[in-house]
Amino acid sequence: MDRPILTRLEERGIYLEDMVSTALELYVPVEGEDVDREELKKRLEETIKKECSDVNVALLLAAAFHLDEEEIRKGRAGEAGEADAACIVADELIGIDIAEYIGGKKALFNFFYYDTRKPGILSELGVFMDDAIGGLIAGCMSKMLG
Repeated sequence: MDRPILTRLEERGIYLEDMVSTALELYVPVEGEDVDREELKKRLEETIKKECSDVNVALLLAAAFHLDEEEIRKGRAGEAGEADAACIVADELIGIDIAEYIGGKKALFNFFYYDTRKPGILSELGVFMDDAIGGLIAGCMSKMLG
């Protein structure tokens, strides 16, 4: 409980490198923009680290851990990467809250972009964690590039 949230993510197989590569899978530079992908990657890593040190982001991610475990225990979550149960919408709300908290309203659109496509690690996570990590990625990308 007293470990940093990035450490707790790693303990569940969710690594910073995977979040960064997932974020960059859907990144499209503005036409004519010269983008140094290595610099972008470094900036994104730092942004994710910084945002994960915020107590509110850490608490929302921790809530998603707990809720994933509860849904698995109750048999409602299915396997990671499967379609979410239609009756559960709280997962989307956690993702939206994380995204908007970090990146403002414009992050909401970015969240839905990641949520509907489920690139990279998002396709491998459980009901709550895919949306929580998607919200983290969307918020950080919006904050960094917006």
